[in-house]
Amino acid sequence: MVYAYMRQVPNLENLIAQKNTILTFSYQKNIDITQEVVEYATKDLLIDERKEFETFLKSLGEGDHTVFVSSLSILSTRVDELVKIINCMLSHAVDLWVCDVNLCINKDTQMAEVFPLLEAQRKSPKEGTQIGRPKGSKSSSKFDVYHGEIMTMLAQKQSVSAIARQLEVSRSSLKDYIESRGLKTLVASIGKVAEGFEDKEVDNIVLICPFEAEALAMEAS
Repeated sequence: MVYAYMRQVPNLENLIAQKNTILTFSYQKNIDITQEVVEYATKDLLIDERKEFETFLKSLGEGDHTVFVSSLSILSTRVDELVKIINCMLSHAVDLWVCDVNLCINKDTQMAEVFPLLEAQRKSPKEGTQIGRPKGSKSSSKFDVYHGEIMTMLAQKQSVSAIARQLEVSRSSLKDYIESRGLKTLVASIGKVAEGFEDKEVDNIVLICPFEAEALAMEAS
Protein backbone atom coordinates (compact mmCIF):
# COMPACT_ATOMS: atom_id res chain seq x y z
CA MET A 1 0.00 0.00 0.00
CA VAL A 2 1.27 3.46 -0.92
CA TYR A 3 -0.06 6.29 1.24
CA ALA A 4 -0.08 10.05 0.74
CA TYR A 5 -0.16 11.40 4.29
CA MET A 6 -1.34 14.98 4.76
CA ARG A 7 -2.07 17.05 7.85
CA GLN A 8 -4.04 20.29 8.04
CA VAL A 9 -3.10 22.45 11.03
CA PRO A 10 -2.27 26.15 11.40
CA ASN A 11 1.21 27.25 10.22
CA LEU A 12 1.68 24.22 7.95
CA GLU A 13 1.23 24.31 4.18
CA ASN A 14 -2.37 23.77 3.09
CA LEU A 15 -3.72 20.44 1.92
CA ILE A 16 -3.83 21.42 -1.75
CA ALA A 17 -0.14 22.33 -1.71
CA GLN A 18 0.75 19.13 0.14
CA LYS A 19 -1.23 16.99 -2.31
CA ASN A 20 0.27 18.68 -5.37
CA THR A 21 3.79 18.19 -4.01
CA ILE A 22 3.20 14.51 -3.27
CA LEU A 23 1.47 13.72 -6.56
CA THR A 24 4.14 15.49 -8.61
CA PHE A 25 6.94 13.79 -6.72
CA SER A 26 5.38 10.30 -6.80
CA TYR A 27 4.76 10.70 -10.55
CA GLN A 28 8.45 11.51 -11.05
CA LYS A 29 9.33 8.38 -9.08
CA ASN A 30 6.81 6.35 -11.10
CA ILE A 31 5.00 5.29 -7.92
CA ASP A 32 1.20 5.26 -7.80
CA ILE A 33 -0.56 6.55 -4.68
CA THR A 34 -3.18 4.01 -3.59
CA GLN A 35 -4.67 5.83 -0.60
CA GLU A 36 -4.77 9.35 0.82
CA VAL A 37 -4.72 9.85 4.58
CA VAL A 38 -5.70 13.29 5.90
CA GLU A 39 -5.49 14.46 9.50
CA TYR A 40 -7.35 17.60 10.58
CA ALA A 41 -6.82 19.63 13.75
CA THR A 42 -7.40 23.19 14.90
CA LYS A 43 -3.96 23.31 16.53
CA ASP A 44 -0.63 21.48 16.49
CA LEU A 45 -1.45 18.73 18.97
CA LEU A 46 1.08 16.63 20.85
CA ILE A 47 1.50 13.19 19.36
CA ASP A 48 -0.12 11.54 22.40
CA GLU A 49 -3.29 13.47 21.56
CA ARG A 50 -3.29 12.41 17.89
CA LYS A 51 -5.02 9.07 18.35
CA GLU A 52 -6.02 8.66 14.70
CA PHE A 53 -2.43 9.17 13.60
CA GLU A 54 -1.20 6.67 16.17
CA THR A 55 -3.75 4.17 14.84
CA PHE A 56 -2.49 4.80 11.31
CA LEU A 57 1.10 4.13 12.37
CA LYS A 58 0.12 0.89 14.04
CA SER A 59 -1.75 -0.19 10.89
CA LEU A 60 1.55 -0.19 9.02
CA GLY A 61 2.62 -3.31 10.87
CA GLU A 62 1.44 -5.75 8.22
CA GLY A 63 2.35 -5.84 4.54
CA ASP A 64 4.59 -3.75 2.31
CA HIS A 65 3.95 -0.04 2.90
CA THR A 66 5.26 3.25 1.55
CA VAL A 67 4.33 6.66 2.97
CA PHE A 68 4.77 9.98 1.15
CA VAL A 69 4.80 13.33 2.97
CA SER A 70 5.46 16.71 1.39
CA SER A 71 7.88 17.60 4.20
CA LEU A 72 9.04 16.12 7.49
CA SER A 73 7.17 18.76 9.51
CA ILE A 74 3.88 17.31 8.27
CA LEU A 75 4.49 14.29 10.49
CA SER A 76 5.36 16.51 13.45
CA THR A 77 6.95 19.87 14.19
CA ARG A 78 8.74 18.45 17.26
CA VAL A 79 12.07 16.65 16.95
CA ASP A 80 11.44 14.18 19.77
CA GLU A 81 8.16 13.17 18.15
CA LEU A 82 9.79 12.81 14.73
CA VAL A 83 12.33 10.46 16.28
CA LYS A 84 9.49 8.37 17.68
CA ILE A 85 7.61 8.33 14.36
CA ILE A 86 10.66 7.45 12.27
CA ASN A 87 11.63 4.74 14.73
CA CYS A 88 8.13 3.26 14.50
CA MET A 89 8.22 3.25 10.70
CA LEU A 90 11.66 1.64 10.70
CA SER A 91 10.38 -1.07 13.03
CA HIS A 92 7.71 -1.92 10.45
CA ALA A 93 10.08 -1.70 7.44
CA VAL A 94 8.13 1.23 5.97
CA ASP A 95 9.62 3.37 3.20
CA LEU A 96 9.08 7.03 4.14
CA TRP A 97 9.48 9.45 1.23
CA VAL A 98 10.09 13.10 2.20
CA CYS A 99 9.30 14.94 -1.02
CA ASP A 100 10.85 18.37 -0.46
CA VAL A 101 14.31 16.89 0.16
CA ASN A 102 13.99 13.92 -2.22
CA LEU A 103 14.86 11.43 0.52
CA CYS A 104 13.55 7.95 1.25
CA ILE A 105 14.04 7.04 4.91
CA ASN A 106 14.24 3.31 5.51
CA LYS A 107 16.64 0.74 6.96
CA ASP A 108 19.13 1.45 4.16
CA THR A 109 19.27 5.20 4.84
CA GLN A 110 22.57 6.63 6.03
CA MET A 111 22.30 8.26 9.43
CA ALA A 112 24.11 11.38 8.23
CA GLU A 113 21.26 12.06 5.80
CA VAL A 114 18.65 12.23 8.57
CA PHE A 115 20.52 14.30 11.16
CA PRO A 116 20.46 17.57 9.14
CA LEU A 117 16.69 17.26 8.61
CA LEU A 118 16.04 16.91 12.32
CA GLU A 119 18.47 19.71 13.11
CA ALA A 120 16.69 22.00 10.63
CA GLN A 121 13.36 21.11 12.20
CA ARG A 122 14.73 21.83 15.67
CA LYS A 123 15.87 25.30 14.59
CA SER A 124 12.77 26.21 12.56
CA PRO A 125 10.50 28.91 14.10
CA LYS A 126 7.35 27.53 15.69
CA GLU A 127 5.29 30.70 15.87
CA GLY A 128 4.90 33.63 13.50
CA THR A 129 7.65 35.46 11.66
CA GLN A 130 10.18 37.75 13.29
CA ILE A 131 12.00 40.57 11.54
CA GLY A 132 15.77 40.44 11.94
CA ARG A 133 17.75 37.74 13.66
CA PRO A 134 15.63 35.91 16.27
CA LYS A 135 16.79 36.20 19.86
CA GLY A 136 19.29 33.48 20.65
CA SER A 137 19.87 32.52 17.01
CA LYS A 138 23.36 31.66 15.83
CA SER A 139 25.29 33.14 12.92
CA SER A 140 26.95 30.91 10.35
CA SER A 141 30.16 29.16 11.34
CA LYS A 142 33.13 27.69 9.52
CA PHE A 143 32.15 24.38 11.13
CA ASP A 144 28.78 24.31 9.36
CA VAL A 145 30.38 22.53 6.39
CA TYR A 146 31.35 19.69 8.76
CA HIS A 147 27.92 19.52 10.38
CA GLY A 148 26.96 16.08 9.07
CA GLU A 149 30.37 14.60 9.90
CA ILE A 150 30.32 16.06 13.40
CA MET A 151 26.84 14.68 14.07
CA THR A 152 27.82 11.24 12.82
CA MET A 153 30.99 11.11 14.92
CA LEU A 154 29.13 12.31 18.02
CA ALA A 155 26.59 9.54 17.44
CA GLN A 156 29.52 7.12 17.32
CA LYS A 157 30.45 8.43 20.79
CA GLN A 158 33.74 9.92 19.63
CA SER A 159 35.20 12.60 21.90
CA VAL A 160 35.47 16.24 20.90
CA SER A 161 39.25 15.87 20.89
CA ALA A 162 39.08 12.91 18.50
CA ILE A 163 36.70 14.75 16.18
CA ALA A 164 38.91 17.84 16.21
CA ARG A 165 41.94 15.74 15.25
CA GLN A 166 40.10 14.12 12.34
CA LEU A 167 38.84 17.46 11.05
CA GLU A 168 42.19 19.13 11.80
CA VAL A 169 40.56 22.00 13.67
CA SER A 170 40.91 23.64 17.07
CA ARG A 171 39.41 21.54 19.85
CA SER A 172 38.25 24.56 21.85
CA SER A 173 36.56 26.17 18.84
CA LEU A 174 34.88 22.89 17.92
CA LYS A 175 33.71 22.43 21.52
CA ASP A 176 32.16 25.91 21.48
CA TYR A 177 30.39 25.12 18.20
CA ILE A 178 28.98 21.83 19.48
CA GLU A 179 27.75 23.43 22.69
CA SER A 180 26.26 26.52 21.02
CA ARG A 181 24.30 24.36 18.57
CA GLY A 182 23.23 21.82 21.19
CA LEU A 183 24.50 19.01 18.97
CA LYS A 184 25.13 16.54 21.78
CA THR A 185 21.58 17.02 23.01
CA LEU A 186 20.21 16.48 19.52
CA VAL A 187 22.28 13.33 19.02
CA ALA A 188 21.10 11.97 22.37
CA SER A 189 17.46 12.67 21.48
CA ILE A 190 17.67 10.55 18.34
CA GLY A 191 19.78 7.79 19.80
CA LYS A 192 17.17 5.10 19.16
CA VAL A 193 17.04 5.91 15.48
CA ALA A 194 20.82 5.97 15.29
CA GLU A 195 21.00 2.52 16.88
CA GLY A 196 18.53 1.23 14.32
CA PHE A 197 20.66 2.55 11.45
CA GLU A 198 23.91 1.25 12.89
CA ASP A 199 22.44 -2.24 13.38
CA LYS A 200 20.75 -2.39 9.98
CA GLU A 201 23.16 -5.03 8.65
CA VAL A 202 22.36 -7.48 11.43
CA ASP A 203 19.94 -10.01 9.95
CA ASN A 204 18.11 -10.83 13.16
CA ILE A 205 17.70 -7.25 14.45
CA VAL A 206 14.21 -6.54 15.77
CA LEU A 207 13.13 -2.92 16.09
CA ILE A 208 10.22 -2.29 18.43
CA CYS A 209 7.74 0.44 17.56
CA PRO A 210 7.75 2.89 20.51
CA PHE A 211 3.96 3.13 20.43
CA GLU A 212 3.65 -0.64 20.78
CA ALA A 213 6.31 -0.70 23.49
CA GLU A 214 4.38 1.89 25.51
CA ALA A 215 1.16 -0.10 25.13
CA LEU A 216 2.89 -3.28 26.32
CA ALA A 217 4.37 -1.43 29.29
CA MET A 218 0.95 -0.12 30.29
CA GLU A 219 -0.57 -3.60 30.05
CA ALA A 220 2.21 -5.04 32.19
CA SER A 221 1.85 -2.37 34.90
